[in-house]
Amino acid sequence: MEYSFISATILLILVTDPLGNIPIFISALKDVDKHRRKRVVIREIFIAYLILILFLFFGNHFLQAMHLSDISLGIAGGVILFLIALRMVFPHPDGMFGGDSLDHEPFIVPLAIPLIAGPSSLATVMLLASRQPNKIMEWAFAITIAMLVSAVVLVFAGRIQRWVGERVVMAFERLMGLILTAIAVEMLLKGLQDFIKSL
Repeated sequence: MEYSFISATILLILVTDPLGNIPIFISALKDVDKHRRKRVVIREIFIAYLILILFLFFGNHFLQAMHLSDISLGIAGGVILFLIALRMVFPHPDGMFGGDSLDHEPFIVPLAIPLIAGPSSLATVMLLASRQPNKIMEWAFAITIAMLVSAVVLVFAGRIQRWVGERVVMAFERLMGLILTAIAVEMLLKGLQDFIKSL
């Protein structure tokens, strides 16, 4: 499956799931001073951005060191995306934190990792880099656009939830989950097809 800049950007926005992260960010930041919340969100997104860029440029070196193939990465990425998509379509009642609330200002975990730079987004950037390494600067720009979208959505998370309502946010998340499920199945089928050809 060949990706264009537009399709890669949309995929990265889907896997980082800014709309789905709105209620989680609101919950995580409820005990943080209102004047610091915007700064914390931007800091966490910037950390996630650096991690994604690091995996984009050096993830394949790690795969080679571990003797992992593009085929296994494609299948694993499809499985991870599928599981994340199912969680978006059928949300867990306890959310991503398992019902535990944060009593301090979050730093790196859980907002930057795994909510933004999670297994699905890390697998996606490594897959893009391994499948089409000649477009790596395009992928870096796609990550930048996706992170800017996340920043805008999550900085205004409280306002967005008040404007459109929690049900509309949930509906959008489930729609994104449905699209992501189709992408995950496509990745799985492509990985299996490549595996069968290699036999």
